[in-house]
Amino acid sequence: MPGIYRRAADKAGRMFDKLYLARRRAAAESAMRRSARPYRLHLGCGEVRFEGWVNIDSRPVGAADAVWDLSLGIPVEDCSCSMIYCEHLLEHLSVEQGLRFLRECRRALAAGGVLRIAMPSLDVLLEKSCGGDWREQDWLSWPNYRFIKTRAEMLNVSFRWWGHQWLYDREELWRRLGEAGFTDLKEAGWGLSEEPALKGRETRKDSLLICEARK
Repeated sequence: MPGIYRRAADKAGRMFDKLYLARRRAAAESAMRRSARPYRLHLGCGEVRFEGWVNIDSRPVGAADAVWDLSLGIPVEDCSCSMIYCEHLLEHLSVEQGLRFLRECRRALAAGGVLRIAMPSLDVLLEKSCGGDWREQDWLSWPNYRFIKTRAEMLNVSFRWWGHQWLYDREELWRRLGEAGFTDLKEAGWGLSEEPALKGRETRKDSLLICEARK
């Protein structure tokens, strides 16, 4: 009998999870319908709100127009977005989740649409670790990280803290974007873009790997 009860409880739990996700997705899709197409999506917005964009985060933060776990996809129709922006998001997904996310971005973009990604740079971390002064990084000047004493500690914190799952250098980011189907890739400077709506979007000085991928 205990096994029967356990199976029934597991089944009820799965049904609850499905209902919960369905309701969350319906709420996210409802928030999308309040915005005009083509959408401009700010994914993983945190506390940073872009006016005129749809701001999405996994937590009900004040800046978010919609609450949704982006590892489960993007709650928009195919080819419905002109721009997608994310800062310090991709490194918080596993490599498998990250690739699915990039494929979802390409699916959501209309022809000619642009995905802009800004994130920490593994190239910079390794360069600072192997040559020069590893302490010359903006984030190491923040009060919460002044406890770091060695380059080994700095590297371990970079890889393991804040929910980081997979750090990228330029080669790895280009590789994964290519696997997702993007072919038109371009490096971008901090706050700089040929697209007026993508200028000045970075808010973190440690966003040192920035790319624009056009569909």
